[in-house]
This record gives sequence, structure tokens and C-alpha cells, in this order.
Amino acid sequence: MSRLSLALRIAIALLMVDSIIELSFVSSMVAWVHRRASQGFLFNYNGSTYLLAGEPLNLMVDQGHTSNGAAGTAFVVIGLGGILTLSLRHWFYHKLGPLGIITRSLYNLWAFINIPAFLLTTGALAYVFAVTNAHEGQTIDVSLAAALNGNPYPFNFWTPQNWFSAVLQLDLVDARDDIESHLYVMRGWQYNLIPMFIVQLGVTVLALWEFSSWRRQTRTTEKP
Repeated sequence: MSRLSLALRIAIALLMVDSIIELSFVSSMVAWVHRRASQGFLFNYNGSTYLLAGEPLNLMVDQGHTSNGAAGTAFVVIGLGGILTLSLRHWFYHKLGPLGIITRSLYNLWAFINIPAFLLTTGALAYVFAVTNAHEGQTIDVSLAAALNGNPYPFNFWTPQNWFSAVLQLDLVDARDDIESHLYVMRGWQYNLIPMFIVQLGVTVLALWEFSSWRRQTRTTEKP
């Protein structure tokens, strides 16, 4: 096995690990929001205790779906697909008949599908940070929240990170530690997109580089 092939396989393994971390973080956030945050949070205001709905009326979730899609594509298509395709290439690339044709077609497809998969991760990274930063620093109107009697907070659009950061600014009765720990998870999947982007860039470059090298070697071998 050449150094280039070995480097590609190591990069694929790293990408699979990082994408699994991303998927786990996003899934953990979604599960907690539906299981715990949906029950709401009690907070004190002017000597009384009120219930704040755990999710605002305008909670933005598209950035989580985009990150999940990018991580899933990286793990399944680039990771598992890469392992399968490179294994088939090793055993059947030079075979005649349908099996050889299928193997060569799959390898060609996988090599070039790295490009749109990488662009998906790039778009997810840019989109998540742009949306989150655009709503950074928003605060909850405490008097309005007290008057809502547990109904969803209607003002502004919120990302999960921004919303729960604002909730922590209230005089909460309990759940502060729980919110803080899950806010770390929410920020975790946001910032984990950075190493995922870097690793997937490496995978894409190595995959295309190795593809070009493999094709040159194949043409040389096939020459009479």
C-alpha cells in the first residue's frame, strides 16, 4: 500500500470519528429539547415564580438539520462508502465482466462525490455560524415572559444556542446546571464543524489525488 493510499484511509477514519461526534451532539440536543426543555423552566420575577416555555415560538432548527445532513453524508457516503469502494477496487478493479465494470464505476463515482459532500460541509459550517452570530446577544423580556403564563415566547427568532443562553440570564428556580451542560453540547456541535471541515478537506484532496495517481498507474499497466 502506498503512502498516499494509507494517508487517505487514515483521513477517512478520522472523518468518520468526527462525523459520529457531530451526529451524537446533535441527537443529544434534540433529545434533551424534546424530553426536558419542552416541560418549561420556572423563574423568579418581582417576588413571584413564573413558568417559561422551554422553546420559543420562533425556534430556528434548520442549522441543526444541515449539520446533521453534512455529518451523515460524511459518515455514510464518504466513510462507509469509501471503505467499501476502496476494498472493491483492491480486489476487483482489473477483473473483466460485470463485476469489474461495477467496481470501476463505483470508484469513479465515490472519488468525485467527495466534492459535493465537502461543499455540503462547507455550507453547513458557514450557515450555522452566520445564523448563530446574527442572533447573538438577544435577551428575553422578563416582564413579558412572566405575563405569558407558560406560552411560547413570541418575539425574535432564536437558535438553540442563543435561546438557552438567554434563558440562563433569568433568575431560574432550578435546572441551571442542566441547561449549562446541554448548552456546552449545543456549542460543541457548532464548533465541531470546524475540525470536520478541515478533515474532510484533507479527505477530498487525498481522494482526488489518489484517484489521479491510480488512473495513471492503470493506464501504464494496460499499455501493450
